[in-house]
Amino acid sequence: QVQLVESGGGLVQAGGSLRLSCAASGNIFHTNTMGWYRQAPGKQRESVATMHTGGTTNYADSVKGRFTISRDNAKNTVYLQMNNLKPEDTAVYYCRYSDYDPRRTSWGQGTQVTVSS
Repeated sequence: QVQLVESGGGLVQAGGSLRLSCAASGNIFHTNTMGWYRQAPGKQRESVATMHTGGTTNYADSVKGRFTISRDNAKNTVYLQMNNLKPEDTAVYYCRYSDYDPRRTSWGQGTQVTVSS
């Protein structure tokens, strides 16, 4: 099993920036995808950005040009740099790990991001 620990959430004004971090530990497969999802009150959880160990990235249209995902494979850590934050970015952000086996998919505990207008 893989354990994920997130950090970096908080309260920021619109237009501000935050950086989220997620460190993975445990039985990590050398080829995997780590990413960030978010869930706002009353809404379904949605994918924000994902990154494969090989470097392939995917972004939600709503964050393209504002958010950047990166990772340090040696540290098994993924980051999400969020710039020009908007009130609609307010949500609980979750880190996710996945590899060749869907049963090994793991989620972090979530970190709150609140953007005030």
